[in-house]
Amino acid sequence: MKHWVEGFAGRPAARWSLFGIAFAESSCFPIPPDVLLVAMGVGYPKKSFQYALICTAGSVLGAFLGYYIGYAFFESVGRPILEFYGVLDRFADVLSNYRENGMVTLFIAGFTPIPFKLFTIAAGFDQTLSLTTLAAGCIVGRSTRFFLVGGLLYHYGEAIKVFLDRYFDRLSLAFAALMILGFLGVRLLT
Repeated sequence: MKHWVEGFAGRPAARWSLFGIAFAESSCFPIPPDVLLVAMGVGYPKKSFQYALICTAGSVLGAFLGYYIGYAFFESVGRPILEFYGVLDRFADVLSNYRENGMVTLFIAGFTPIPFKLFTIAAGFDQTLSLTTLAAGCIVGRSTRFFLVGGLLYHYGEAIKVFLDRYFDRLSLAFAALMILGFLGVRLLT
């Protein structure tokens, strides 16, 4: 499936495909848009920031679909999606994290390899988060992730592709861990 997604990079409608995959990944699609972002950025490194913006827009708008699925169709659509990805057991933890600090949870969720759809569907299910918080958290978290990838592609081009393909999940977890430690540090100092 990853190769199928990468195949969109050379097509005339590649930007629309990138937007559509980013949109769908926030609520149901299994392949993260980074796969197509990297493929397109390798082909045109100087356009990597444009591609990151497209990813961000699609992902944020897709988060609203995930929210709606959680709000209106959790039992019929949301639960089966989360069961399919094997993340239903993390659902209660996400809800608890939203109650503590929804914005930070969404920001960190933008980086983890845990499917983002878990976070968007949970936000709608519990409605602990306002749509404004959902939008702000998604914009900050997802844009940081996509623009980080875009920046690497812009500066290093094809040379960074192998590195990203091999270590992306680990880098995402390390960045999320650093963010958590930073937030904890700030909390302890204040």
